[in-house]
Amino acid sequence: MAGMEHIISMEEMISRTVERKEAGETSRGHDQPVIVSSATQKLSIAIHETGCTRSEEENFMKLKEARLKGINRWTTKPKIQKVLLLRGHKDFGKYCEPRVVSIGPIHHGKPKYRLAEEYKLTLAEYFIIESGKTHKELYMVIKNNIEQLRKCFDEEVIHNYNDEALAWMLFVDGCATLKFIHSVVEKKVKDFKIKYGQVAFVQQDLFLLENQLPYQILDDLIKNSNEGEKLRKSVQSFIDMQSMRAETKGEKTKETPPNKEPVHLLDLLRNRLLCSTSTSPENNSNQEDWNQKDWNSFRNVQELKAVGIHLKSSNDNCLRNITFIKKGNFYGGTLSLPPIIVDDSTGPKFFNLIAYEMCPDFDNDYEVSSYISFLDSLIDESKDVIDLRNAGILRNVLGSDDEVARVFNKIGTDLVPNLEIYKGVRREIQQYYDKRRMLWITQVIHDHFSSPWTVVAFIAGLFVLILSVLQTVYSMLAYYHPLSK
Repeated sequence: MAGMEHIISMEEMISRTVERKEAGETSRGHDQPVIVSSATQKLSIAIHETGCTRSEEENFMKLKEARLKGINRWTTKPKIQKVLLLRGHKDFGKYCEPRVVSIGPIHHGKPKYRLAEEYKLTLAEYFIIESGKTHKELYMVIKNNIEQLRKCFDEEVIHNYNDEALAWMLFVDGCATLKFIHSVVEKKVKDFKIKYGQVAFVQQDLFLLENQLPYQILDDLIKNSNEGEKLRKSVQSFIDMQSMRAETKGEKTKETPPNKEPVHLLDLLRNRLLCSTSTSPENNSNQEDWNQKDWNSFRNVQELKAVGIHLKSSNDNCLRNITFIKKGNFYGGTLSLPPIIVDDSTGPKFFNLIAYEMCPDFDNDYEVSSYISFLDSLIDESKDVIDLRNAGILRNVLGSDDEVARVFNKIGTDLVPNLEIYKGVRREIQQYYDKRRMLWITQVIHDHFSSPWTVVAFIAGLFVLILSVLQTVYSMLAYYHPLSK
């Protein structure tokens, strides 16, 4: 049967556009629908049904096109897009939808963010005034580059916006974001009558995958502002504030590596947490006996403690730097992890970082996913959190230890970590863990010598026992000595 064509009339196109408008996909600050594209100006659109018959040559061409698309997918920057693989997670709405403000096109126009739109306009106006440029000059920085900026988004999330509507939205959101960040760093947010609780929610919203702006927009606005130097430092300070990393003694603030241009703020946060622009999973090619079946044979902190493994907060707070050092057959070993701060934003930030690593066009080694998987393997219950907290690894400002355990158990669900990352650490822990002959020694030490007082009491008891034995021997010698004469 020959291929069938459907002709969509202009009236049907308008009807579909109105339906999208009623669903909430409207232009910025207007009630009329956004023009979809120049294609809507045509009188009709011909669409071939997917089930139509193709020639062999056409089918082969489809295969070549798919290969080229696959190559391009890995050679370009990841696009701003909707969360895909984690969309069915029970806490998706809590972790992925903005609480207060919509940034970019994905959630734009929803009624719940209407009040935030007014605040964004106010913040944008102050940014423009302080930039020393006119509204038109700064706006044209975005508009003249709109074709390139469109390529930063997945087509699905911007197809309802023409160039004018998209440029205006990105302009206001970019100016408002930079002014908000600068105000937070300078502690001047109260100047805009924004409540403390709202400030916290907005900061969280800025690191949602579906709420991102291309970093190129922020960079272009910074370059064209008289306050550019201050703004750039404010962005870096803001990322440090949001990094969930607890400061370690003698640490110096690390600047963003110059050879790595971030994709957006979430990507910049990820780079900061990993302290690197490139990935280099551990190379353990000489360990053929280590395989996936050994991945979770030890289940939590309690099991590690039972075989004499101690926890320690490392001096380096890069997430990838987890180490295990064996200190002797009778003392056990030390597992060192970077210290992090756990608060209300920890779950959403890590969840969105994981979602970002799962984006099909983002070539990465799943470092954050692997870190969360490792941490989740240590945490089953509040006792594990308590031990991690006492070791200075988790600094809990969230609430109860049970709540912290639930957060990591939730975001650690259904992860597929990179088996190469932490491979050496896991292997060394496993090899030590498998030496069950150590168990009774370490268990006795753990149960009876967990504090200095128990050690003192043991030494005192041992000393008294030795004296008693010596006294008994002396008495026996004194008793039998006369008979030998």
